[in-house]
Amino acid sequence: MNKPIMLLAAILLTAGAATSQVLINPQIGITYQNLTDPAEFYDYKAATGFQAGADLRFGDRFFFQPGAFFGRNVTVVSVDNGETAVVEDGLVRTNLKFRAQAGYKIIDNYQFDLRVMLGPSYDVLLSVDNKDDKIEWNKGDFNGGSWGMDAGIGFDMGYFTVSPTVSFGLSRVFDDDVIELKDIDSKYLTYGLTLGWNFGNDD
Repeated sequence: MNKPIMLLAAILLTAGAATSQVLINPQIGITYQNLTDPAEFYDYKAATGFQAGADLRFGDRFFFQPGAFFGRNVTVVSVDNGETAVVEDGLVRTNLKFRAQAGYKIIDNYQFDLRVMLGPSYDVLLSVDNKDDKIEWNKGDFNGGSWGMDAGIGFDMGYFTVSPTVSFGLSRVFDDDVIELKDIDSKYLTYGLTLGWNFGNDD
């Protein structure tokens, strides 16, 4: 966990020294997380979770945008081996996401801004819960940290912000040391939508 925190701190210091144009953008919203490449007999379906956090924005037309978000992501996992009844359970993962994005304002005027952002992210896994305890996966079965590449669009209307995002997982979901799961190459694919409020000055 130290590496992403140090990376975020370095970006904040560099960007802060480079410009006095700073916005703080607290946000709350939903997530919709799926897993790719299910193992034999398994199926994954994304379900709705939630997220809350904040981005900092340094710059004007071109900007740096580091941020941190707390999230509860939900995926419905079902198992059907053709011999017994289908087992289905909601897999809930609590995580802390750090991201460091660069962006550009495509539209930049007083009433409306349109931004695009891209950059790496790192998710720290805090806990894993199964809603009905039908599938016995726990936190030890998962990688404790995972890298991703995050992209998004931001709409600024006065002080209000709306931002749809997508995060492409680059790390394996499951821990390599768990023998039963070591051959499952699933990665996270997460869509998000947040509403927020801008504090500060970007003029």
